[in-house]
Amino acid sequence: MSAPAELAVKTGAAAPMNVFERYLTVWVFLCIIVGIMLGQSAPSLFQSIGRMEIARVNLPVGLLIWIMIIPMLVKVDFGALHEVKQHMRGIGVTLFVNWLVKPFSMAFLAWLFIRNVFAPWLPAEQIDSYIAGLILLAAAPCTAMVFVWSRLTNGDPLFTLSQVALNDSIMVFAFAPIVALLLGISSIQVPWDTLFTSVLLYIVIPVILAQGWRKRLLSIGQTHFATVMEKIGPWSISALLTTLVLLFAFQGKAIIEQPLVIALLAVPILIQVFFNSSLAYWLNRSVGEKHNIACPSALIGASNFFELAVAAAISLFGFQSGAALATVVGVLIEVPVMLLVVKVVNSSKNWYERVPCGID
Repeated sequence: MSAPAELAVKTGAAAPMNVFERYLTVWVFLCIIVGIMLGQSAPSLFQSIGRMEIARVNLPVGLLIWIMIIPMLVKVDFGALHEVKQHMRGIGVTLFVNWLVKPFSMAFLAWLFIRNVFAPWLPAEQIDSYIAGLILLAAAPCTAMVFVWSRLTNGDPLFTLSQVALNDSIMVFAFAPIVALLLGISSIQVPWDTLFTSVLLYIVIPVILAQGWRKRLLSIGQTHFATVMEKIGPWSISALLTTLVLLFAFQGKAIIEQPLVIALLAVPILIQVFFNSSLAYWLNRSVGEKHNIACPSALIGASNFFELAVAAAISLFGFQSGAALATVVGVLIEVPVMLLVVKVVNSSKNWYERVPCGID
């Protein structure tokens, strides 16, 4: 095993983006086209799929979400939480942005743009649902792709791993209360039982299963763990794309009738990504953190756990909801926008380190 590969195994850091990850935006566009075509040509088939529910949980989507999320969570080493104390300033900045700024800033941006500025161009009956989807998108920090962004910025892999492990631990307890609070502030009713069911199905159970699987793989050896991770890597993206085909099959009519909606929903998402990444980057510099900590901190602070957001939106509001569509817009722009943030933090390294920050 090469030294970089061995480091990736030990730290949980990801290899550079594969073809599916690098061109995720292209695949999402293709899913839009394929999904709309299938939905228009075989509506009864997708209506049947939509009716396959137990306790408001769509069974095909539930299975696909597990296939999406579990391989990502297998990479997360919760034992890395003891590394948190080594970079408390960077950890503190990321937690502040992730949990006290990002969800609330997105709720404000959604209110500003969706309920007010863009309201004349949006279907009135879906405005609440769009806002809900944007809140769901911002309420959970990214788990998997952060490792890729960190590697592309030469970020400290142990910091990235410990931060992801800490965020995932917090998410188990904080996701539902934050979503419920912000939906309530936005005057959107949320079924608490469905929300807690979503947390149980898409956070708690996958974490337990993934960590059990991780322990089993590592008991055989690091090489075996790395081999299995490489094999199951495409599962997450494949399941995500299949879910998007189903979603766009249901959303096809709305998209054809309102193509401007996707562009309008992208505006608050773009603003919150640039705002939160800039805020985290600047705060890290202000408190004297190193550049290789500030970069993953900024990227963790800006990116979203869109797989969870899609699952929760479908569970709470349904396939045909504006909430589901809003979360998919987040998927659509994630890669190109985050690659732009990567480029900015890499190119600004000289500026970041120009003024002594009070550390050796």
